[in-house]
This record gives sequence, C-alpha cells and structure tokens, in this order.
Amino acid sequence: MNRKEFLRNGFIATGAIATGSVLNAAAKDQSATQSAYAGKTFNLDYAPHQGMFQNHAGKDFLDQIKFMHDQGFRSIEDNGYLNRSIEEQTKIGELLAKLGMRMGVFVVDGGDNWKTSLSTGKKEFKDKFVETCKRSAEAAKRCNAKWLTVVPGFYERRLPWGNQFANIIDAMRAGAEIFEPHGLIMVLETLSDTPELFLQQTHETYAVCKAVNSPSCKILYDIYHMQKTEGQLIVNIDRCWDEIAYIQIGDNPGRNEPTTGEINYKNLFKHIYNKGYKGIMGMEHGNSIKGKEGETRLIQAYREVDNFLEK
Repeated sequence: MNRKEFLRNGFIATGAIATGSVLNAAAKDQSATQSAYAGKTFNLDYAPHQGMFQNHAGKDFLDQIKFMHDQGFRSIEDNGYLNRSIEEQTKIGELLAKLGMRMGVFVVDGGDNWKTSLSTGKKEFKDKFVETCKRSAEAAKRCNAKWLTVVPGFYERRLPWGNQFANIIDAMRAGAEIFEPHGLIMVLETLSDTPELFLQQTHETYAVCKAVNSPSCKILYDIYHMQKTEGQLIVNIDRCWDEIAYIQIGDNPGRNEPTTGEINYKNLFKHIYNKGYKGIMGMEHGNSIKGKEGETRLIQAYREVDNFLEK
C-alpha cells in the first residue's frame, strides 16, 4: 500500500468511526430523553393517531393507544372512527375511559366532503349531511367524543359566492341543531389541499361560525394548512380566537412533526398555552423518519417544543 492509499484509507476509517460515534451519541440522546420523560404528561394535550407508533406498539390500534399513554400522551385522534364497526368504536371508547384519555376529532364523513356538495343548496346533499351528523352523534357517545370535523366541500362555480355562503350556513345550522343537545361541537376545517375547497382561510370560517351563531359550530385551526394559505399564524389565531375550538399540528413543508420545517412551534405553543387553551392539539402529520428511530425522534421533538415554560 502506498502512502497516498494509506492516508486515504485512514481518513475513511476515521470518518466512519466519527460518523458512527455521532449516530450512536444521537441515538443515546434520544433514548435518554424518551426514558427521562416516559409517562410524564405534556404542557399541552397532544393527540397522536393510528399508525404513528406502530413500529413500537404493533399493528393493533388498542396497543398503540396504550403505548401513547405510556409516553405521556393523554388524547388521540381518529379521523376514520365513524366508519369503524360499532364493536371497534366501543373497544376504543372503553380503553380511553380506562386510561383517562380523551378522544379528539373524528370526521363527519358521509362521502360528500371532497366534492361540490353543500354549497349547491341541493336537498340531497343537505339531507345526507344531516343523516351523517345524526350517525356521528351516536358514535360520539361510544368514546365520549366532544369535537367532530366537518368539511363543507367544494365551490359551486355556477352560483354567486353569496348564495353558496348562505347554503353553507343553512347546512351548518342544521348540523348544529343535531349536535347542541348532545353538547357536541362540529369544528369546521379550513384546508389548503385544493383551491376548489369552499373554506380556505380562517376569516372565511370565522364568518360562517358567526353567522351560524351556535356553540356547536366552531373552527378547527390546522396550523399546517394555515401556514400554507395565509401565514401570520399568531395574528390570525388572535383575530379568530373566540371561535377556535380545536387545533391541529403539522410542520411545513412536508407535513411532519414540529422541528422539521419552518414553523416556530415552541413559540407558537407558548402563545396558545398563555391564551389559556385547554383543548386537544391533534398531531395530524406524518413521521419525518421511518421506523422506530422516527417514532422516537417524534416524541423527542414534542418534548423539545413543549418545553416552552423553561426560562
């Protein structure tokens, strides 16, 4: 081996050792963080969803809920809960009650959320929405749910905006009439997925809620979506605070856990905490890293951004 090869191989070996040391140190740091906080609750009530910790807990959702509880989480979300069997719904509700955990949102989904529907004012869409609300109210009893996500659907381009707005309000009032006697709150989600959606910015949803004028019709403020469509997160949260009943999380770009994108979540969480928010913070995002490592990193990320009370 000549001198040049010897030096090159030496550098490679040294680099490999250094890289390995860094990775091992990072893994130990994550493990230590997870161990130190295991079982300790958070300052805000973050709610994971199915699949977020399946590499640690396995495929069974009930086992995943138990793992979430062990890590300090005290709520869950389950968007597809309404379409589960009554047996599944009941088991989830019983486990949450046993663990002292809360149920976050599930979606009021009768199949018309992602198309032109309620904005048209057509009776067929309103009737289906009302029927889905009734079914949702019954499902909510099985898990002691309080909040339910509603997506009013797409624009009807053949109608003036004012007529569409009136049609949405009419449908939301019908939904609120069903939920009010049960103490349930439908939270209207403002989204960024497509420009066809009727509700895309917080001020629009705020106007709908004010017009419906019901304690059962409020705003679901999804931080990820609102960073994309309007920005000024704290400003817009403050402007619409009296109608916000539920909050969801996701960093941008990528829609993964906090610390992976551009949003200053530690500062944002502190602001929400200081406003006295006691509701659920739905973790409606993916994991930036696959496998157990990614799940451990996700927990560590929430410990980091939830540490906003330290001076």
